[in-house]
Amino acid sequence: MAEEASQPRRGWKGLFAKKSTSHGDSSTENVNEKQSRATWNMGMLNDKETIEVPGSVLLLAQGRNEPLGLRNAPARTSHSSLPTGMPEPPPPDLEKKMTKDRQIILDPQPDDSHNDPLNWAAWRRDMALLSLGLYCMIGGGITPLIAAGFTDVAEDYDIPVSQVSLTTGLYMMGLGIGSVIFSPTAILYGKRPVYLASAILWILTDVWCALSPNFTSLLVARIFQGIAVSPVECLPSATIAEIFFLHERAFRIGIYTLLLLGGKNLVPLVSAVVISSLGWRWVFWIVAIIVGFSGILLYLLVPETFWDRTPLPKSRKPTKRPSFFSRRSSRNVIPTMIKHPDSHHPTTEGAELAHGPEAAPEDPTSSTHHHRHRGAHVGFAPSVEHEHSADVAAGPAIGGSGAVSDNAAPAVEVVKPEGVPSGASTPRSPGRPILMSRQSASSAVSPHASMPPASPLATTQDHFREQRDIEGQHAYDIRPAAGPVSPDTESEKFSISQAASRGQQYTHALREAPPKSFSQQLKIYHGRLNNDKWWKAAIRPFILFAYPSVLWSAAIYSCSIGWLIVISESVAIIYREGSYHFGALATGLVYLSPFIGGVLGTAVAGKVSDVIVKAMARRNGGLYEPEFRLVMAGPVAITTVIGLMGFGWSAHENDHWIVPTVFFGVTSFGCSLGSTTSITFCVDSYRQYAGEALVTLNFSKNIFHGLVFSLFVTEWLTHEGSKSVFIWIGIIQLILCLFSIPMYIYGKRARMWTVRKNLMEKF
Repeated sequence: MAEEASQPRRGWKGLFAKKSTSHGDSSTENVNEKQSRATWNMGMLNDKETIEVPGSVLLLAQGRNEPLGLRNAPARTSHSSLPTGMPEPPPPDLEKKMTKDRQIILDPQPDDSHNDPLNWAAWRRDMALLSLGLYCMIGGGITPLIAAGFTDVAEDYDIPVSQVSLTTGLYMMGLGIGSVIFSPTAILYGKRPVYLASAILWILTDVWCALSPNFTSLLVARIFQGIAVSPVECLPSATIAEIFFLHERAFRIGIYTLLLLGGKNLVPLVSAVVISSLGWRWVFWIVAIIVGFSGILLYLLVPETFWDRTPLPKSRKPTKRPSFFSRRSSRNVIPTMIKHPDSHHPTTEGAELAHGPEAAPEDPTSSTHHHRHRGAHVGFAPSVEHEHSADVAAGPAIGGSGAVSDNAAPAVEVVKPEGVPSGASTPRSPGRPILMSRQSASSAVSPHASMPPASPLATTQDHFREQRDIEGQHAYDIRPAAGPVSPDTESEKFSISQAASRGQQYTHALREAPPKSFSQQLKIYHGRLNNDKWWKAAIRPFILFAYPSVLWSAAIYSCSIGWLIVISESVAIIYREGSYHFGALATGLVYLSPFIGGVLGTAVAGKVSDVIVKAMARRNGGLYEPEFRLVMAGPVAITTVIGLMGFGWSAHENDHWIVPTVFFGVTSFGCSLGSTTSITFCVDSYRQYAGEALVTLNFSKNIFHGLVFSLFVTEWLTHEGSKSVFIWIGIIQLILCLFSIPMYIYGKRARMWTVRKNLMEKF
């Protein structure tokens, strides 16, 4: 009776169900049957076919996570300005490099070369950061540079004040165009020449603006000025990721963000002082002088930071048979039979280590022999002890330091050969490691044409781990060994000269070279660094508009930054020409309010969002979903709508000047929440495309919002009044924030839909 009572009750449908032969099978069937019906989870619709959705992360412990959906995520085949990707655990047989206190494992692992940017002295990397930060601080404040002097510009050119706002809108159009131009250029040719070229162009446009004889000339100059300043928005994050380890980046990114934010609010204040004392043209002269000084710092203290961390694999197709002497050099290698614990077919390791993968015969009947790279997907290689078999296993990956990793994992890795007997020798140069091919999170290729069957949704951490272990099991793994770094066969020469990318050749030369002197580091141009096509790199950010998560993020980010620009364009009309009759200096002091609100919003956004996300992930059985970030859309909507409507209403009613000024700060606080939420949600959803996504967000902010609203908002404000204008703007903001609800419900399915379409890898 006790056994019968312990059995789960079955409904009338269970009478016609097929009975299991064992109690364990019956319980497993019941669990799977129950989980298969869980189409909703935490208010979100799960995918109908799989739980392996890229972007979802199984939180195993504090600071440790397991990204899901790697087998479903497409393998990236292109380069990005931002080295982002899934966290990848290093091989267990290598001694991991750590900090001096032996408390933190360095991620990414630096090369044994003084020329590796990660091995630069700490003071040198920090000086590069501060030099770049000063450059970005100035660039951040150029958008509303002459906002306090719109009235003076209108008087000089004898035009309405409402037309002067075009100087801001067209400048933002230049920012959008420039990000599309300079981001792919930096990917192909490095960031140093882009920084220096933009500084020179920036100085020239400052002189052009200062000497503009008419308003049309000023508008054209502002467009080119926006193009020149655009690297400030799209490249510094990538530079920081290349010169600092993962555990150092958060603080440095915070410094960069603070300087950029400070520039947007403090530079207009300083420019107001200059305008009130020297005139608006002197603002551009002073900016040109400061940018010239900053450009000198960039030239002296910010060398090229590009470093390809993907070792060079050996070619599978030699152009010529090895020479007689090369064949004799491998006679002493003893083929060793290595048997996988779960396999009945031994493999010959010695031959592979001696001759590379082309020496190992392939089974023509194997399903992986033909179309080996079709349907390539992201995956992690298993531990080295299980790497000897006939295919690469797409096993589970456990690693990383957080839900979001912002460093690209290498496709191949330098490891020590395992399993070679003492009598065997590998023909290679002394002191040079053998390059073993290894899968990675961002560019590894899984040769399986068919994917494992999807598992139903799990609600516990153990179930997720079991599912990934079961689905990741394969009988054989391949460990193709490349030849020595110094080639002595025609196939190895072919590999280095043909198979390697330009970036790998550039990095290999630096790795083997002695430490660069200071004068050598001043070199500006290092040639082309990869083989991508420029137009393809330029068009990829626009493809991301077809991704619902990116589209939502672009809309929220554009409004979060754009409404502050709209208020900046309205400041002169409200404070100088309105009932307050402020001067240029007093109008500039108004920007202290959004500065304080922005700093508080940036500080609060990350902390509050992380607390909410961790609590929701805990209730979700430890499974984190990027859609959890959308909960912050509630505070964003409340603060921005109240701030926008309060600012316009109080200014229209001629309340004390402090009232609209405080509402300006509240709006800035809410906009900081919105920008932070949109960026984190976008990056969490598509980590492998984070570089392109940042360009997409900035392009949307500059073109679709900054330019469009500058065409009519000041005229609208003049005719309708601030109350009507900002109430309607608040309604627009509220409607956009309400789209967060369907995004939260359908976001997970939308992510899987984009993975199946694989639009990015088709270009």
